[in-house]
Amino acid sequence: MEETVESIRQYGVLVPGIARPGKGGGYEIIAGHRRKHASGLAGRETMPIVVRHYSDDEATIIMVDSNIQREDIMPSEKAKAYRMKYEALKHQGKKAEGRTIEEMGKEAGESAKTVQRYIWLSRLSDGLLAMVDMKKAGFMQGLDISLLDIEAQEWVFTVLEENNTGVNIAQSAKLKECGKNGELTPAMVKLILSEEKPIKSAIILRTHTAGKR
Repeated sequence: MEETVESIRQYGVLVPGIARPGKGGGYEIIAGHRRKHASGLAGRETMPIVVRHYSDDEATIIMVDSNIQREDIMPSEKAKAYRMKYEALKHQGKKAEGRTIEEMGKEAGESAKTVQRYIWLSRLSDGLLAMVDMKKAGFMQGLDISLLDIEAQEWVFTVLEENNTGVNIAQSAKLKECGKNGELTPAMVKLILSEEKPIKSAIILRTHTAGKR
């Protein structure tokens, strides 16, 4: 943001933002929120904007596409953005789920599998998504926990918050399995998350050249 502010202070906003007429008057910015914020910090009262008449779904797709490639985008932002775009594309009549996700991946330069995983990740509660952002839970751990229902996710979040700890892949896999089997309870969550991380052991195999010992 500091670099953007300095650039705008010297040269102004070089790429116009995009807006549409607001339903209650005025205008709604679709793309360019960061540029608008940086312009204010740079002391500029105006910035160039292109106004177009877009539907809600069109506006959502443009907004996601303009933000998804940011270098500083957090996993939670990316997950929610992909979910928003996927829902918007479905509203537009693209009913073939696999094809839609594949197209989204091509447009973003990512695989369909990666896009699908981010969409799954968006099912996490806000508290758990924040933990993924803060790296208290890894991406794959987040995917495992996203398969739990909201109540079970709250049990997980409460235990992690109380213990001020993270979750490893063995724990998240066990949580997923217990949730799948209908065996997960608050006590079970506490037990699983209190288990020690498995210790890695190494085995050294020695080979002998024929005729030598």
